[in-house]
Amino acid sequence: MRGPINGVPLLLQPVAHALLQVGEDIRYYTNGLNDRLIWERPAGMASVGFHLQHIRGVIDRLFTYAAKQPLSEQQFADLHNEGMKNIDLTLEELLLALEKKILQAVDKLRRTDEDQLSTIRYLGRKRIPTTLMGLIFHAAEHSQRHIGQMLVTIRIVQASII
Repeated sequence: MRGPINGVPLLLQPVAHALLQVGEDIRYYTNGLNDRLIWERPAGMASVGFHLQHIRGVIDRLFTYAAKQPLSEQQFADLHNEGMKNIDLTLEELLLALEKKILQAVDKLRRTDEDQLSTIRYLGRKRIPTTLMGLIFHAAEHSQRHIGQMLVTIRIVQASII
């Protein structure tokens, strides 16, 4: 409950708040992790690195569909590479990339016409029918869900080094 986010339409305030909360949570909960630990997969669970890449990718892809655009080759490559252990990627780089994507998404919310929220949009190659609001809301709630999953992984990884 932080009050209105400047320039974001009233109906999109909850989406903006949820996305900004993701940005705050990733910094808070990854504090103390190192570049090696982010790729650990305890009991086969998804790594912290995967969650950071996936949240960024989900926001990117869903906002692309919201703009009535197809995914680019780079977006497909990013999707394919989500969670692949990449020791060249640091925790800080993953955090900055996600934070940048969140700020871009909030900026797009500022430019979104509330009168268009119920207009039809399509999701994915199967072109699943949804609405502009459905895509934008799903970006926020899906991101929040992965924060919860990431927290479990972080707790297990941190417990293994104590």
